[in-house]
Amino acid sequence: MPLKDQIVEDMKAAMRAREAARLSAIRLLLAALKQKEIDERIELSDPDVLGVIDKMLKQRRESIAQYASAGRKDLVEGEKFEMQVLSTYLPQQLGEAEIAQAVSAALAEAGAVGVKDMGKVMALLKPRLAGRADMAKVSARVRSKLSA
Repeated sequence: MPLKDQIVEDMKAAMRAREAARLSAIRLLLAALKQKEIDERIELSDPDVLGVIDKMLKQRRESIAQYASAGRKDLVEGEKFEMQVLSTYLPQQLGEAEIAQAVSAALAEAGAVGVKDMGKVMALLKPRLAGRADMAKVSARVRSKLSA
C-alpha cells in the first residue's frame, strides 16, 4: 500500500476512535501533501511523501526549541506529540555505523577532497538516506570528514 494511502486510512481510524490530537496531526500532514501535489502538479510517490514528512519534522524541532526558550511547555508537548505521529510514517532509522559507512562510500564515489565538494557528496547521500537519517547530522559528518 502506498504511504499516502496508509496515511488516509490512519486518518479514518483516528476519526472512528475519536482521537482528536492524532487526527489533527494527520490532517496537517495530508494538507501539506495535498499542497505539494497542487504546487508541483504531480502525484506524490513514497519518497516525495517522506520528503514532506522530513520537512515537517524539521519544522517541529525548530518550533520546540523556540517554545522551550519562551517557557511554553504546553506548546512544546503539542509539537512533540505531532513529531511522534509523523515519525510513525518514517522507515527504520539508520544507526551511526550505517550512516558512517554511507558517508564514506559517497565520499569515495564522488572523489571528494575538500569542503568545496560537499554539494556533490550530499547530492549522492540525500536520495539514499532520505527519511532514514537526520540530514543535518549527515551534513555535519560529511563536513567534518572533508575538513579533516
